[in-house]
Order: sequence, then structure tokens, then C-alpha cells
Amino acid sequence: MARPIVMFVLLPVSIILFLMGEVLRVNADTMVTGMVFCDQCKDGQRSFFDYPLYGAKVVIECGGGNGPEEDTTNWFGNYAVRFDGSVDLTGCTARVVEAPGQCGSGFGPAQELTLIFRFFGSAMYTAAPLLAQPGVPMSYCPKDENPSPPQPVLSPPSPPRLLPPPLMSPPPQVLPAPVRLPPVLPPPYPPITRLPPLFPTMQAAACPHEKWLMPQFQCYWKVVTPNTSVALAFGPIAAARYGPDMTLWDGLQGRGDAYHTLLREATTSLLNSYNSLRFFYSSLRVIGDMNAALLGSTHQALRTALRFRRANSGVLGSDRLACNFSPCN
Repeated sequence: MARPIVMFVLLPVSIILFLMGEVLRVNADTMVTGMVFCDQCKDGQRSFFDYPLYGAKVVIECGGGNGPEEDTTNWFGNYAVRFDGSVDLTGCTARVVEAPGQCGSGFGPAQELTLIFRFFGSAMYTAAPLLAQPGVPMSYCPKDENPSPPQPVLSPPSPPRLLPPPLMSPPPQVLPAPVRLPPVLPPPYPPITRLPPLFPTMQAAACPHEKWLMPQFQCYWKVVTPNTSVALAFGPIAAARYGPDMTLWDGLQGRGDAYHTLLREATTSLLNSYNSLRFFYSSLRVIGDMNAALLGSTHQALRTALRFRRANSGVLGSDRLACNFSPCN
């Protein structure tokens, strides 16, 4: 009973496979694909400076009666030549015969076709990348790094030198007794100048704006300088409020209204955050709070300025920080 069931299942499958083979055999064709590149450096090989070439004409040539067939590359430099039926293209070659623009002055050698697969009479071939070349290499192409060595320059032979007559050895001289000199002491070392670290320190510190204005502490300015504009340090919102020409040095001297007080204390907090990684606020936090205050009310700007002032004084809640400045010279 099991054998008729198996035959009943396998018979339709066999019929379907047979019909598929017949259909594919009727519609069988042969395809040749490949790419064309513009060899900008004329070095005969693909390099970093080469790019896929659009509009190049490629022909498939065979020694027998097949071909030549041709196709033009697309925007990606690909070509596809189709032959009707199952064609054996063994020994055939692909060659560039025409190219547009500056890459149409010369062409690389033809490339032999290679079979990729053959299935139910259909076949696909491919060829190594084809090259089209300009008249002269591009100016940015690398030059020959191993030029031929220069020919040595031969100097004329020098005339023979005549040796002087031998001299009589002088009588031995009696040297005076050596003079004892006092010991020479090395010069004293100059005093060591204490320089601030180039990068933010891990020491928790906070300094008020009066300290940042003193000339003996200007070596502690990091990331920004006194001539850095407020617009560059805080962004376009600050530029709209204070103008494009105001510097951070001018901002440290601001007073008189809520927004100039805000700029003075925000600039001081920004400098403290660049100086110490353990300051109360990070650099991004200072810039964000500054812009939020500028977009808010005058009361909000004054409240943010007072919060920055307490942090710059080293007092925020129960935490206390000291200023770590020492004279630069």
C-alpha cells in the first residue's frame, strides 16, 4: 500500500521538473556581464583614483562565427551583452572600443571571458574589469617614487703629489710642572617655574571672575582665549543678544543689568569647567543653561546668573571648593 502512495507523490514532482527543464531550455540564453573603469593615472590597473565609466561601448569578439555583439555601460559602469540560445563563448574576449569625455583617448587590453555557471542551457560569463584611459595622467596621480639614479660625475685625475723630504726629529722638550686650578663649581640652576596643566585637572576648583581677569593667571585659560568671541563660545543665541564682536574678556567685565551679569558669570563658569573636571557644572551644562536663560525672561536670566555666581565662588549647597591658581611666572 505504501508503494502506490509514494509513486502517486513522486509522479507529479517528476512531471513538474521535466516541464521546468523544457521551458528553460526553450527560453535559454547566454549573458556576458562586466564593468568598465576610467584609468585616470594610466597605470594599467584599478586604483583609488579610478571610477566606473558611463557610456563606454564594449564588444564581445569570438574567433568563430559568434559575434561581435556590443553594449553600452550604464551609470554604474556595468555592461550586459545577451546572446540568444545556449552559446559556448570559450575563448571569446571583451574589449572597450569607444568611451566618452577625457577617458576616450586609449583603452586597456581585451579580457577573456570566464564561465560563471551553466544551468538548463542558460549560461553566464564575466570578464575582468576593462579600462579606458585619458591622453595624459591626471595631475593628482602619484609620481614615480623610484627614479633612475643620476650618473656619477667623474672628476679629472689629480696630479701626483710630491712628498717632502724627511724632517729631523727635534730634541725632546721639558714640560713645566702642571698648574693646579681651583675647582670649578657648576652654575646654580634657575628657579623652576610652575606651569598649569595643559588639560583640565581632576582637582576640584572654582575661581571667581576677578581671578580670571588678573594677568598673572592668564596661563590658566584653556580651550578658549580672552579674544574668543562670545558668539563662538556660546552659539548663535548669544550672538543675537551680545553681537558678533564681543569677546570673552569683555564679557568678564560686564555689569549693570541682568544680561551683562549673566554673561560675566556664565563666562566664568565656562572657564572653570575647562580648568577643572570636578567643577560644579560641565561645559555643555554651562552653555545649555546660558542659552535657556537668554530665551527666557529677565527674572530667569538674573536667577541663572546668581546660581553661576555661587558656583564660581566655590559654594553650591553643602559643597565647598577653593581656587587652585598660582602665579604663572
